[in-house]
Amino acid sequence: MRSSPYRAVRGLLALSLAAAAALTAAGVSPAAASPGSGPTAVVTMGDSYISGEAGRWQGNSLTTSGSRSGTDRAWTGSGYDPSRVYGPTAANGCHRSDSSEVNGAASAAQALINIACSGATTQNVFRAANGGRSYKGEAPQADQLAGIAASHDVKLIVLSLGGNDLGFADIIRACATDYIVWYSYCHDDQQTAVDGKINTVMANVGKSVDEIRAVMSGAGYASTDYRIVLQSYPSPIPRGAENRYAESGWSRTSTGGCPFWNKDSDWARDSLVPQIASRLKGVAATRGAQFMDLRDMLQGREVCARTSKLVSSTVPAAATTSEWARWIDSNETQGPVQESVHPNHYGQLALGRCLALIHARPSGDYSCRNTAGAGASGMYLTPAP
Repeated sequence: MRSSPYRAVRGLLALSLAAAAALTAAGVSPAAASPGSGPTAVVTMGDSYISGEAGRWQGNSLTTSGSRSGTDRAWTGSGYDPSRVYGPTAANGCHRSDSSEVNGAASAAQALINIACSGATTQNVFRAANGGRSYKGEAPQADQLAGIAASHDVKLIVLSLGGNDLGFADIIRACATDYIVWYSYCHDDQQTAVDGKINTVMANVGKSVDEIRAVMSGAGYASTDYRIVLQSYPSPIPRGAENRYAESGWSRTSTGGCPFWNKDSDWARDSLVPQIASRLKGVAATRGAQFMDLRDMLQGREVCARTSKLVSSTVPAAATTSEWARWIDSNETQGPVQESVHPNHYGQLALGRCLALIHARPSGDYSCRNTAGAGASGMYLTPAP
């Protein structure tokens, strides 16, 4: 005997109610079970250059007390509270600042979500089921993305990754030590070290993009429902000829916080940073992602750049005149050394503008550059080389 249409409809309704109850019990609303529902979102993932490391600082000042001539945004008037800038991630060191890049996309989405973490490597992005590792008490970033994709309508994912796999911190340490202690160059042996790692690193950056794609597909998204932008790194130090301090003496170390030889500075600015950018652009091309080249983003605003100034009692902190990157404070007289050579508050506002600009360009690869004498509003895009 065949069931009546009424019984069939009643059965389907019961199944739907049971499914809704299961989703609710799991902490997921039924509306969040498919893409296109929930608030629209932009998500940033990866390492310190997008998490917001050094967002505490507005330029650099030799003053070590109080507000450090107005540069230290963690100053409370009686002490220092980094959580004013980094929120709860001041405690675990992920350092997601209130001026991090994602905040530049305020007009692009209803939710701005930053899951990047200072110090993260590619393995901290992979899903745990695919070799990913938790970091600083947080689940692998791709696994975090899965939850976001289920509860939001993710439109744009921006990724900064690979620098820690290449050993950026070790390169900076080696070059600074060669300047201060050994009076020798670092670029020759460090270039050899980078060349020995870079193929593996880029393969893992590519895998990270694949992991993101897999998460989004698993959440029901088609590849056309969202975009991925892979970005490169800016040079935090200027070319030797563009440094305002003499190569000899101790001013680069004790005053400017940029202890590097001219040849090593030129190598970093004109060889290492472009090499990494070129390889990342290749990864983006093979993975169907957009590429944003940041190699020139800090041009003229780097630590010790001739066209920028230290902040002092007579030179106030300002986006138009101050450095946009944190200097090396190896003695930690003004904060943790992990903040060194990262875009600071002004640099991050500029990065946010870059993100907003590329969000408005749904296809193509671009370089983001600054306009001399202007703040974040002066950032502009050109076709990537």
